[in-house]
Amino acid sequence: MSDNLLLKYSEQLATEIELLCKNTNFNSNATFQIRKSSSSVFANVMEAQYPQSLPDMLSKFKIARKECNETEGWLKLLFSTNEIDENTFKKHRNLCGRIKRILTASCITIENKIK
Repeated sequence: MSDNLLLKYSEQLATEIELLCKNTNFNSNATFQIRKSSSSVFANVMEAQYPQSLPDMLSKFKIARKECNETEGWLKLLFSTNEIDENTFKKHRNLCGRIKRILTASCITIENKIK
């Protein structure tokens, strides 16, 4: 059985962001928001594993992609305000990019199936 990389990466993102926020001294709106958006990526990918229909799966993937983009934005803000270092920023930004690419490809595939 092959690995579900989307599920693996989305869980990794949510876990790493949660740990990052727990293990730092900053407590801000950005911290609250990045926790919400990264966990939403994972939650929507999880929900899409058992969709009611292809349009339902497509909707979950599109929401996950938007939330992943939001997570990337919060990472940029945390980096710009010196709350996280460049290596941490790049590591998580790259993971977001990987997830967004998989989600985009998945959305295209599902849209083609629906047609």
